[in-house]
Amino acid sequence: MPANGQRRSSRTARLVRTLAVTGTGAAVLAVPLLGATSASAATPATVRTAASFGYPNNLDGWIRASLAVMAQKGIPGSYNGIHRNIIRESSGNPRAINLWDSNAKKGIPSKGLLQVIDPTFRAYHVNGTSWNIYDPVANITAACNYAAKRYGSIDNVNGAY
Repeated sequence: MPANGQRRSSRTARLVRTLAVTGTGAAVLAVPLLGATSASAATPATVRTAASFGYPNNLDGWIRASLAVMAQKGIPGSYNGIHRNIIRESSGNPRAINLWDSNAKKGIPSKGLLQVIDPTFRAYHVNGTSWNIYDPVANITAACNYAAKRYGSIDNVNGAY
């Protein structure tokens, strides 16, 4: 990919991240106008799942697999911090979706274990995980990446974020 294409992808990701973090409905309007980038259209060759780390396909395994990816990428967070936030946000249901809050009213409902909206998931997605927002490892890891950038760590999140 040419250098200018990489710069555009970086600027696009930064714009989406900024819009998602501000919590405005502008992110919903801007994302379709930006078009797909090579980064968002590509699926990594190796997608890490709980099973690929040897963990069971349950909440404990998803958290442990996410922590393994986070350790590889330098994203801070602890098992207890992740677990506490998952229980508060989704009660451990990876298919949870919030259809009533302010994000849902803007057309971007929170989804998955850590109740992430699509623009935030895309902006904070961690390479090596699935692009499916309902994938438990991808959802946890992206949410922890966001929390690290915004709050220093998911461990510092004690309420809706």
